[in-house]
Amino acid sequence: MKLARFETEGQGRPRLGVVVGEDNAQIVPLDALSEDWPTMLSIVAGGETALAAVRAHVAASGDRIALGDVTLLAPIERPAKFLAIGMNYRKHAEEARRLGVAVPENQFWFNKQTSCLAGPYDAIDPGVSEALDYEVELGVVIGKPAKRITEEQAPAHVFGYTVMNDVSARDWQKHSPTFTVGKSFDTHGPIGPWIVTADEIGDPHKLALRCLVNGEIRQDSDTSGLIHDIWAQIAYLSTAFTLESGDLIASGTPEGVGVARNPPVFLKAGDVVRCEVEKIGAIENKVL
Repeated sequence: MKLARFETEGQGRPRLGVVVGEDNAQIVPLDALSEDWPTMLSIVAGGETALAAVRAHVAASGDRIALGDVTLLAPIERPAKFLAIGMNYRKHAEEARRLGVAVPENQFWFNKQTSCLAGPYDAIDPGVSEALDYEVELGVVIGKPAKRITEEQAPAHVFGYTVMNDVSARDWQKHSPTFTVGKSFDTHGPIGPWIVTADEIGDPHKLALRCLVNGEIRQDSDTSGLIHDIWAQIAYLSTAFTLESGDLIASGTPEGVGVARNPPVFLKAGDVVRCEVEKIGAIENKVL
């Protein structure tokens, strides 16, 4: 299923829905389930019980809204954690090394503040940054909490997947040893357009992903290039702390980022960044 959050004109409150149809043209509102499952976080935490209720409602309901008549929001409310891994594609690690960045021996994690989350078609505000960059990534939504689990156990702890743009203020990223500030400007975490449940994705390590700027392909790769795959990432993180329902993981970006081009090319006002992941869809965000 494709689970989304949306608003309709004049309603002024987020609603939940399931996107349906071969061309994703309609959305089935889940208003009737709001007493038991009022938020996307509650559906994620509800696991299979919640999904069974959603499936039954979609099958029985005749209520449909044209997707073009709604505004899609970030498909999940602020989770407890938004974690991202750096230099996790082989060719991206090579281009980072050319820039003088040491390739880490272990998994290299940093926080993106959850306040940076933005909708799939929201504008990106560069703020004070003069070196704004893009990074298409496969996003992972944690389902069942994970604490000290193995790689073999990890798939059972994934609720679903989404598209992410790990927007990066490269100049501010250099201000301190951690990347947190340069990776967390408001609006620098567009995700969406929805969450595709894990059962529809199957193996997440065979997905094509691309990033285009104004129609020009800047990144074009697939998730088979991950150094540390999704299961290894979840096992590693859960060794240190509990991953909770709804937590987001940005699994890494492939080669082709703007800072590694020769000369570097950063985003400017008016640029439109499109990030695509196979089996999920695409998000598209314009730079203010």
